[in-house]
Amino acid sequence: MSQTGPRTSGGPSVVVGLTGGIATGKSSVATLLAARGAVVIDADVLARDVVANGAPLLAEVAQRFGNAILSEDGSLDRAALGRVVFSDPSARRDLEALIHPAVRRRAAELEAAAPSGSVVVHVIPLLVETGQADRFDLVVVVDADEASQLARVRTRDSLDEPSARARIAAQATREARLAAADVVVDNSGAPDDLEDQVDRLWQRLVTFGEAPNIRPEKPA
Repeated sequence: MSQTGPRTSGGPSVVVGLTGGIATGKSSVATLLAARGAVVIDADVLARDVVANGAPLLAEVAQRFGNAILSEDGSLDRAALGRVVFSDPSARRDLEALIHPAVRRRAAELEAAAPSGSVVVHVIPLLVETGQADRFDLVVVVDADEASQLARVRTRDSLDEPSARARIAAQATREARLAAADVVVDNSGAPDDLEDQVDRLWQRLVTFGEAPNIRPEKPA
């Protein structure tokens, strides 16, 4: 976590890194924060944008992984690419080396354009894996119990259990994410419980630098 403290003039008042394992509910938390006024910058959305049909980076991805990862119309076939990178750690690293710099550049542009005094939330699935925790004033981790996470991955992506487990295993461990967290949002329960947790988080964010407990101790 950054130790620079709250910003005193211009730009965002607080910059948050929001992360969590696959299907833990990062998007749900981001949506709730956006509804409360946060400027949300979603790395997954940016990752799709930088390889949109016709984008120069898409040609680089196709050169590395072959035209089999392209659809008939020339756009990226994400399912085909996923089958490659989630079964081959080397291929996944190559993809990340292509995508991540472009995503970070665009995210920095959007953060710089945020209104003065705003709460900026960067949604980054691989925040822990890419060593970005120190970039942010606070790191928020969305967590869910392992059974719930596995069931959600299988349902959301129509995967069998071995494939779902492979996707989960391709990310940082749950323990590593929790160790990096300043705030943990538990999304194992009911939607109302999630709303309550986000309300409490939002109050911390909008009073950043005023309340002495804005940086709660990391969970054990």
